[in-house]
Amino acid sequence: MISVDTNILVRLLTRDDPAQARRATELFEANSIHIPKTVLLECEWVLRYTYELPRTVILESFRRLCGLSQVVLEDPIAVVSALEAYERGIDFADALHWGSSSCSEAFATFDRGFARRASRLDSGPCVQVI
Repeated sequence: MISVDTNILVRLLTRDDPAQARRATELFEANSIHIPKTVLLECEWVLRYTYELPRTVILESFRRLCGLSQVVLEDPIAVVSALEAYERGIDFADALHWGSSSCSEAFATFDRGFARRASRLDSGPCVQVI
């Protein structure tokens, strides 16, 4: 199994550099690929800010990527939970932090907007504004 960096995912998803996209594709085709949560977190940020991709495109790209048979996610339950929350309007970073906190009774934040959006979802720990 090989873990990948954000730049590998970005090349694979955007294909903005044909030579690197080809090498990333070959890597995925020939190996089991481990994707750390932090790589997904950074990748979402790069796709949103640098490439200005809309949430729907990023979400669909991540779902296709995570569904590949050779892909092994770090903490797949948290990642799936984060993608569901992201689809429902929660910032991906907040969603991933929150989804990774399922063992907690509460998630503390100063972000009232996040707490309000999270309260509408059925999953994750209670979000408390302090």
